[in-house]
Amino acid sequence: MPQLTSCQYGKDNIRVAKVDKDSHTGVQTVYEMTVCVLLEGQIGTSYTNADNSVIVPTDTMKQTTYIFAKQYPVHPPELFAAILSNHFIQTYKHISSATVNVITHRWTRMELDGQLHPHSFLRDGAETRNTVAVAKENHGITVKSAIAGLLVLKTTGSAFHGFVQDEYTILQETNDRILSTEVDCSWTWKTFDNLAAVQKEVPKFDPAWNFARNITLKTFAQDASASVQNTMYKMCEQILGADSTVDSVDYTLPNKHYFEIDLSWHKGLKNTGKDAEVYAPQSNPNGLIQCTVNRPEN
Repeated sequence: MPQLTSCQYGKDNIRVAKVDKDSHTGVQTVYEMTVCVLLEGQIGTSYTNADNSVIVPTDTMKQTTYIFAKQYPVHPPELFAAILSNHFIQTYKHISSATVNVITHRWTRMELDGQLHPHSFLRDGAETRNTVAVAKENHGITVKSAIAGLLVLKTTGSAFHGFVQDEYTILQETNDRILSTEVDCSWTWKTFDNLAAVQKEVPKFDPAWNFARNITLKTFAQDASASVQNTMYKMCEQILGADSTVDSVDYTLPNKHYFEIDLSWHKGLKNTGKDAEVYAPQSNPNGLIQCTVNRPEN
């Protein structure tokens, strides 16, 4: 007889915006999020026996997200995700695990005539700040913070040579090339015993995110890159070294290729090597480089 071996369900793409209003200064701050909630637990009979009595409706998850956004801080997102995930396992005893994924979209305060505007913002890129919190019965809360969609490019300072070459290889070695990627960087904090432990660490979340972003940008720009692999490992080392409560760091860096265009067919026009100025941006296929670096076990 077939056996149900795993199942989860939830509400995806819950769009939420919150405006924090400081009545003393008149300054307002906007946060816009896309939230996903997924539940696991003793819900198998809803699949196998059409037993809806174990189902927390996905609309309830959506309404709970709205209510909690009103009642609790949504920033930092690590805290909001932990509060929301913890709620579901505490409220519904047959739910043993709740995963909350929060994508925070950019709204950057406008600067006008050298002054930050109190209530006007601009979307200055597709980069997002992401968080996943997983609350598990008797296993605490795990939190992962992330940077996603950060598009970067440098026009020099990247090489790639010494790689495997055989009868299938036509790629030429290079000592200098354009390097571009869309950064997806995440770091997993050591497991928190409970929600109170997450709340205690709230002061760390924003500085850690800013530090990881700065390290990513600085290392990308300044490293004399021998390969994307080596550069991303250097990024991981620095993030792990900055905070002992971070357990592991992950990077995914797809190569955004810019190929030199040989224009020598047109009157001997030089546009390769040191003479390259005009490139053809490529969409796909592309290289995809990933790594996970863990803190050494004591």
